[in-house]
Amino acid sequence: MSPIEPFATDNPALQRRDWIAGLEKGLTLLQAFDEDHPRLTASQAGLRCGLSRTVARRLLLTLAHLGFVATDGKLYWLTPRMLRLGHGYLQSSRLARAVQPFLQRISSATGEPAYLAVLDGDEVVTIARNGPQAALNTGYVLGARVPARLTATGQVLLAAQAPEALDDWLATTDLTPRTAFTQTRKARLRETLASIREQGWALSEQQLAPGQRGLAVPLLDLQGTVVGALGVTLLMQGESAAEALARLLPPLQATARAARHVL
Repeated sequence: MSPIEPFATDNPALQRRDWIAGLEKGLTLLQAFDEDHPRLTASQAGLRCGLSRTVARRLLLTLAHLGFVATDGKLYWLTPRMLRLGHGYLQSSRLARAVQPFLQRISSATGEPAYLAVLDGDEVVTIARNGPQAALNTGYVLGARVPARLTATGQVLLAAQAPEALDDWLATTDLTPRTAFTQTRKARLRETLASIREQGWALSEQQLAPGQRGLAVPLLDLQGTVVGALGVTLLMQGESAAEALARLLPPLQATARAARHVL
C-alpha cells in the first residue's frame, strides 16, 4: 500500500507548545480511506499512515465513537458524517459563493458545465459548478479532487506557481499515466506549463479520461493574485480543438475579468 504523506502546508511554523500531534494523526488516518481502499483493518490503515497498529486502532475507535467511521470489529470504513466536514467548507467558502453567478453565466453562454477549482497540494479540487449533468463526471463533481496535472484547471493553477515551487513539485511528482495521452515526461510538462503561463489559458485533452476535453483560465483577484481557475469540460464529439477554443475561450476570459471585481 502507498503511504499517506503527513500534512504539509505553506502556513507559518507552529510553536511546538501549540501543536497537537494526536489531531494530526487522526486527520492523516482519515485520508487512508479512498476509492481503492474503502475498508481497512487497523493494521492496514496504520501501515498507510506510518502508524503502529495500536495507535491506529485507538484512533479508529475514537473516530467510530464520534460517528466518523464504522466498524464490524475487524474492518473500518467512513460514514456519511464525514461529508459534514467538506460541506462545511463549501457552504462557508466566500470564493465559491462569489463565483457561483459567474459559473451560471459561463454555462448559459456555452451550454457546457462550468467549474471553479482551487489547488490543494498537487491536486485540484472542484469547489463550485453549474450547468448540465454531463456524461463525464469523472473528476468534475462538486468536491472531486484529481491530480492537477491531468486537468485544464489544474494546469492553469500549476502554471501560476512561483518558479521555485514549480521546480520542487516537478522534482518530486509522480507522472504515472492515467490514459495513453497523459504527459509523462517532466521536461515536456514544464514546457506545457510555461506556455500556459504565457498565453493565459490551458487546453487539456484526454489527460484524465479518454474522450474528454477541458479548457480553463485563471481567476484573479483585484491584487492580481490567482485564487482559482474557471473551466469547462466536454466530450470530444466532432469539434476540433481550434473550434472549441473559438467557441469557449472568449466567454471564459470575459467572465474571469468580470468576476475579478467581486473578489
